[in-house]
Amino acid sequence: MTRPNPNQVTKAGVLGTGVIGGAWALHFLRMGMDVVAYDPGPNAREKLLAMVDHIWPTMVKLGLREGASPDRLRFADSLEEMATSVQVIQESTPENLDAKRALFAELDRVAPPEVVIISSTSGFAMSDMAVEIQHQAERFVVGHPFNPPYLVPFCEVCGGERTSQDVVDWTAAFYEAIEKQVAKMDKELPGFIGNRLQEALWREALHMVANNECSVEDIDKAIAYGPGLRWAIMGHCLTYHLGGGQGGMAHLLDHFEESLKEPWTRLDAPELTQQLKDDMVAGCLTQANGASINELIQERDDCLIRIMQTLKEYRDEHGIRR
Repeated sequence: MTRPNPNQVTKAGVLGTGVIGGAWALHFLRMGMDVVAYDPGPNAREKLLAMVDHIWPTMVKLGLREGASPDRLRFADSLEEMATSVQVIQESTPENLDAKRALFAELDRVAPPEVVIISSTSGFAMSDMAVEIQHQAERFVVGHPFNPPYLVPFCEVCGGERTSQDVVDWTAAFYEAIEKQVAKMDKELPGFIGNRLQEALWREALHMVANNECSVEDIDKAIAYGPGLRWAIMGHCLTYHLGGGQGGMAHLLDHFEESLKEPWTRLDAPELTQQLKDDMVAGCLTQANGASINELIQERDDCLIRIMQTLKEYRDEHGIRR
């Protein structure tokens, strides 16, 4: 067997069917693929079927590719059955390094050599996860999505020390063929790109709550109605480019060179005391105002679809490619 072209993949394996794995299953189904899922956890089949049933109307709103149907999902009874039934595998098991090492060694043994194995890990380097792989480590690569993968169109692709460049390129092209924006990283970096940026913001938010400097609600308002609106359009760096006026980023860097050294932010994580945990939980429940998790997911997904549709319409109208 030979590896298919990235835009000709028709059968995808989903290994681990929790929040991320289940969302990948939905995305692959929406793309018109056959999906073979495997998860030995208790009630995994029932949980995934319930997730697909609940979220499929959102897939319809996004638009379905030809042949897309939840009926194209099936469950395998073993890892080997799943691995030998598909052309690519998206692994989304819990973030346990030892468990992933053992799992990857087993995948290396049972998966046909042409099958690319992609990990959804949110922080582990492939070089660290691949240490027990004895045969074909070159086909193991990180493809880190953002939650939920069925909706947020961004993935970070990063190979390990033994990953071949061909597999990195193939994975990036595969994601692009299924409507993802891809950051193809040049080297391994703990946490990759997006999570490192989110983590810095998260630590600062926790400090502010721990020190009673503001409420959880105020923090979320500051993001959702402030820079978050701009980030959805052109990201952080290009937004700051505009902040330099006609001089752009060059002027901004010159102007703020000294002030950037001011100790505004606290990059060390605060201690997660029980009081801080309680305050964070209470703040989120206050914001939710009685809405269930599923109701909040529906609101998030519906609003994200409208934002993405509006951005696409505007950019298509003006011939903008970014």
